[in-house]
Amino acid sequence: MPLSPLRRISRRFLRRTKNWGTVALLTLGGNQVERKAILKGCKRPVLLIYGFGATRRTFSILEKRLFNDGYTVFSINLGGIFDTFNTHAIENLAARIDQKIEHLYEKYKFRGKLSVICHSKGGLIGHYYVKRLGGDRRVKVLVTLGTPHNGTPWALLFSITPVALVLKSVRQMSPLSNFIQRLKKGPFPKKVKVYSIFSKDDRICMYPGAVLEEAPNVKNVEIQGTTHSEFLIKKNVYYVIKHALDDQMPQSLEDKTRERLQEEMKKPGRLRLIQNLR
Repeated sequence: MPLSPLRRISRRFLRRTKNWGTVALLTLGGNQVERKAILKGCKRPVLLIYGFGATRRTFSILEKRLFNDGYTVFSINLGGIFDTFNTHAIENLAARIDQKIEHLYEKYKFRGKLSVICHSKGGLIGHYYVKRLGGDRRVKVLVTLGTPHNGTPWALLFSITPVALVLKSVRQMSPLSNFIQRLKKGPFPKKVKVYSIFSKDDRICMYPGAVLEEAPNVKNVEIQGTTHSEFLIKKNVYYVIKHALDDQMPQSLEDKTRERLQEEMKKPGRLRLIQNLR
């Protein structure tokens, strides 16, 4: 193999390792966060929902960027193992989100509808909240990052271990789970714009686990060369998130994603796989 490809592979490995380390350190910071946003009467509220095993600080970099761009950003402690890491059942967490949002709207008199940004399992919580708990009355945009809307094989693998006996949400994220199959039934409410941002380089939410069935208000956006943790820190991902929040996603991104999905469906066996996931 020529030297230049080796260097590219080495640089990519070191970059991804560094990015993973950054997110891991942020996660270990726990759920104690400094409140910077002024919630009272805010017009652009943005809720962040973190993923399995993560904490509120996992979103630190993304939260800072949103805050600097004028968004009112906040998160909710989801508890879990050690009352810190997100491990509780998805429907219970969605109910907690629902109750907290209603409390915040009443207490702080939000003047704008909510935008929700979710990572990984957090997207399933947001998905359930919007589709099953009437969250569409509060939410205008739902953005999911590397979310296993169709389940993830890792959960299927762990479902045969003692971990799944203790943690219901692991079983729920299996592609074969009743939870995933029920959640996919029925469309998203038409007044909520949904963007599923995914990458084929994501080895946690493996392709096509994050691909939603498209509708006028539901779009898939592929970002190439992004790992599961890098959704939280890469600038090019943030730019796509901002387009989604403003409902100004470049048509070229949607078209390119659609074209690549169509090409994938032409591959032997791929069409059946995608249809089964849907």
